[in-house]
Amino acid sequence: MALDVLDDEALTTALVDSAREFGRLDVLHSHAGYQAEGNLEQVGIDDMDMSWRLNVRAHFIAARAAVGPMKAQGGGSIIITSSNSGVQFDREMIAYATTKHAVVAMTRQMAADYAGHNIRFNALCPGFIDTPFNAGFEAQMGGRDNLEGYITGNIPMGRWGTACEIGDSVLFLASDMSSFMTGHALVIDGGESI
Repeated sequence: MALDVLDDEALTTALVDSAREFGRLDVLHSHAGYQAEGNLEQVGIDDMDMSWRLNVRAHFIAARAAVGPMKAQGGGSIIITSSNSGVQFDREMIAYATTKHAVVAMTRQMAADYAGHNIRFNALCPGFIDTPFNAGFEAQMGGRDNLEGYITGNIPMGRWGTACEIGDSVLFLASDMSSFMTGHALVIDGGESI
C-alpha cells in the first residue's frame, strides 16, 4: 500500500486500520527521511520546513497512532529511524543533523513516558548505507568518487553498510532479543561516529 507520510490523516488511518484488521500492532518501524544539504545560509526555509515535517513530525504522528493499540494490548516496539547524524554533527548539513538529533531526543522522551505501558521506543541510527538517499552527501562532497574516498578513509571499518545489516538491526529492535532496551540510539555506522 502506498502512503504519503506527510498526510497526517492517511498515516493515522493506515496504522489504526492495520491494528483493527490484524487484532494487534506489535511493531512500528517508522522510516522516512529528507535530506537537504547546506549550512545556515544555504538551506532554504522550505527545505528546513520539509526536514522538520518528514524527519520529525511524521514520526511523531505515526508513533501517536500506534501507541493506543499497543497500550490496549499490553505493549509493543516502536522503532524510529534517525541517523548517525543524530549522535554527531555533519558539516554543512544543518537541516538534516538538527532534525536527526530531534528524532533521538523525541524517541528517548517517548521511551520514558511509555515504559510503564511496556511499549519500547528505540532510534535506529544508520551511517552510510549505499542507497540513493546519499545524493545530498554526494553533492556536498563533490561527487561519488569523493564520497567513496570519505567512506574508505574516515569510517574505521572502511566500507559501506548494507541494507541487510540494517534489516538485522530492525529485527533485533522489533523482537524480544531487545526486550530490556528502550530509549536507546542504536548506531550502525562502521565506527564513523566514534
